[in-house]
Amino acid sequence: MKVFRFYAPGDVRLEDAPEPEAGPGEVKIRVRACSMCGTDVKISTAGHLRIVPPRVMGHEIAGEIVDVGDGVEGWAAGDRVQVIAAIPCGTCDWCRAGIMTICPNQVSMGYDFDGGFASHMVVPKEVLAVDGLNRIPEGVSYAEASVAEPFACAINAQELADVHDGDTVVVVGSGPIGCLHVRLARARGASTVYLVELSRERLDMAAEAVKPDAAICAADVDPVEAVLELTGGRGADVVITAAASGAAQEQALRMVAPRGRISFFGGLPKDRPTITLDSNVVHYRELTIVGANGSSPQHNKQALGMIADGSVPVNDLITHRLPLDQVLDGIDVVRQGTGIKVTIEP
Repeated sequence: MKVFRFYAPGDVRLEDAPEPEAGPGEVKIRVRACSMCGTDVKISTAGHLRIVPPRVMGHEIAGEIVDVGDGVEGWAAGDRVQVIAAIPCGTCDWCRAGIMTICPNQVSMGYDFDGGFASHMVVPKEVLAVDGLNRIPEGVSYAEASVAEPFACAINAQELADVHDGDTVVVVGSGPIGCLHVRLARARGASTVYLVELSRERLDMAAEAVKPDAAICAADVDPVEAVLELTGGRGADVVITAAASGAAQEQALRMVAPRGRISFFGGLPKDRPTITLDSNVVHYRELTIVGANGSSPQHNKQALGMIADGSVPVNDLITHRLPLDQVLDGIDVVRQGTGIKVTIEP
């Protein structure tokens, strides 16, 4: 079979490999869709400390079971499944407390285990141990199911930021995760959602799809002034920075209302991880700032459910569906921001 492997920063290869076999406690799937995100671009360019090459990339995975290993119960060939990306241990203090997103022993598909940029792959026993193999609901395509993984991360963030009925929400960043945040905020009852983006082309493309109440191009106007003007000087109840931008995080402090909540969703580059934060603004305005790190197995189940019931559609966000031999073209689309969501269909 063909696989797309990482060998070293800047050295990624589409090559032949033997089909894997399911061992005890494992499940083998025929990969039907594996979507891409900015992390795939980062890995292909700069690598990752946890990846020991060669490693098959791809972590937003959906497929069909073709074989089950000894000891696996409840699954059979032909079952349609989605695979979690972040795999908690299930046994540490955090996991036992139900806070699996910050498990210190977490491992991941495409990092510690071979991922989904392949025609076939093995779902490790670690995934099954934490109930991380999910049935795809009827009516949900494999491509849509693969988007459940990044969508699950958005669910985690909005739960932590407590997005609820009547909120005015600002989403900064109009990539696929920003688009998902806009739709999820509406599904959670937000009355108004604004989308902020530096690139006019990316903003127009995203706004056409998700229809925010206002699309603010940060290259043309001061986004803080724009949000304050739209809210009559009050500011937003919630600001979600779905971009790897320290400037966006600093601006969030200036565009949020008193008692507002800020989600630092997008992590910053490792060589520029700090921002300037006036802690008196947080103090006197009683602000809440939360981080958001991935998702839990339960968030993945929630994501599939919301895709299935139509409350957060994702099919129209998939702008590129490419075969495995065009995976490098897909990485270029993500890098250049010329599409919203790219899905590889091996």
